[in-house]
Amino acid sequence: MDSAKGKTIIFDIETVGEDFDQLDDLTKHVLIRRIKESAGSEQEIEDRIEVIRNSTGLSPLTGQIAAIGVLAVDSDQGAVYYQAPGVTEEDAVEDGIKLAAMNEKEMLKNFWRVASSCHTLVGFNSRSFDAFFLNIRSAVHGIRPSVDLMSNRYLKSQFGAARHIDLLDQLRYYGAVNSIGLNLHLWCRALGIKSPKENGVDGSLVGQLFKDQRYKDIARYNIDDLLATRELFRTWDALLNFQKV
Repeated sequence: MDSAKGKTIIFDIETVGEDFDQLDDLTKHVLIRRIKESAGSEQEIEDRIEVIRNSTGLSPLTGQIAAIGVLAVDSDQGAVYYQAPGVTEEDAVEDGIKLAAMNEKEMLKNFWRVASSCHTLVGFNSRSFDAFFLNIRSAVHGIRPSVDLMSNRYLKSQFGAARHIDLLDQLRYYGAVNSIGLNLHLWCRALGIKSPKENGVDGSLVGQLFKDQRYKDIARYNIDDLLATRELFRTWDALLNFQKV
């Protein structure tokens, strides 16, 4: 993606976890020891362990980034950087968005290059997930983030080089309402926006797509997330944003 200086950019990531069965014994023990120590039937304990087995992609300590997408709010300029280990994939352009395969370290370098020239970065549940994941995976690769996406939760108290707007946090009024709306699909459905889930893929399927080497399908799903998040941002900004600076 070309220079985005002064622009507002949507960002989103897709993640995949390590194979639980391939983890060392100590790591497995750390992940499941509290479950085994808790009260409950054998079946309940097994069910909870199965959840852990399928959740390694939710932590940057046991997962990695499969795709990072960026999309300008005021144009169709964007890019998805994605992993494609074991195959050779040429760069492509779909719906005006560049798709480029590279390893995780290069993906992160490209993301932080774009972020450093932005005025505002917007995500959905991005403070609790995307930004945190990006920071920790960057540290794994010895990369220092170019901007502090975790500087302050409240928009009017963000004084860094770039603002970070977590739409979920805004739509739930900084935690005043916590009981609804963790899922992007629900917000899209309510506000008349095309859901990224309508094409038959959601985040829970990314791990299997990665195993099946359907890397470009992950990138395309990331595009769907970007487009939906952009429309959600436009709606929020026009109708519900009382914190403009």
